[in-house]
Amino acid sequence: MSIEVRNLSFAYGSHEVLRDVSFAVPDAALVGVLGPNGVGKSTLFRCILGLNQGYRGTILVNGQDLRRLSVRERAREVSYIPQSHAPVYDYEVLDVVLMATGSDLKMLSNPGKAQVKRAYAALERIGIERLAHRAYTQISGGEQQLVLIARAIAQQAQTIIMDEPTSALDYGNTVRVLSCVRQLAREGLSIIQSTHNPDQAFLYSDKTLVIDGGRVRAFGSPHDTITSELISDLYAVDVEVNSLYGDKVRVCVPVREVQSR
Repeated sequence: MSIEVRNLSFAYGSHEVLRDVSFAVPDAALVGVLGPNGVGKSTLFRCILGLNQGYRGTILVNGQDLRRLSVRERAREVSYIPQSHAPVYDYEVLDVVLMATGSDLKMLSNPGKAQVKRAYAALERIGIERLAHRAYTQISGGEQQLVLIARAIAQQAQTIIMDEPTSALDYGNTVRVLSCVRQLAREGLSIIQSTHNPDQAFLYSDKTLVIDGGRVRAFGSPHDTITSELISDLYAVDVEVNSLYGDKVRVCVPVREVQSR
């Protein structure tokens, strides 16, 4: 297992956000995380990344206790792609990717040929090597997200955590990014990705983790978890989940809106 969470709880002061959360992420799997706003998804990610230190329970990263790993060691195990990224300086795309190789460098040292080669290889793996010398702020949102994925690959961690990676993308870029992410999982990486779109979670994920009220509401195959009853209750709307293409796709339809047309 790349990530194993056992009885995880976390509170901001007296406000408990996560309560006895347990699940395990298999190797080479894409796990989609569903849940309304404010139920603890981002807090869960921060705990796994080691940014929230005061949690109770256990987080194992490739069999190692997260608490015993240094910052440099954590960077070699888990990479992170935030929901949005606004650089202060107008870096070239290659420089943005090179930033992920820092765990191999000493303080104040510059990237060498090996790091540059790794960064180019990551861009090639995603199919965007043509952007290497473009300004990061001058490319599209979808391209920026692909660059961040390339940066995570260059970090060479086995697990990638992605916080709503397609929230600001148009339809075409959303499909391109999610297809890329799914392919990386097929190639052996473990990916944990949050989304507010159950249709996406069903189509792309190997497993679905549903968080509600700081607890695990469901965890398992998307075929078992993404149902009309669960989605309706989870988001407090009357939803009908329809199956298409021999149940390869499920589409959530808000019943009241259809009936009112």
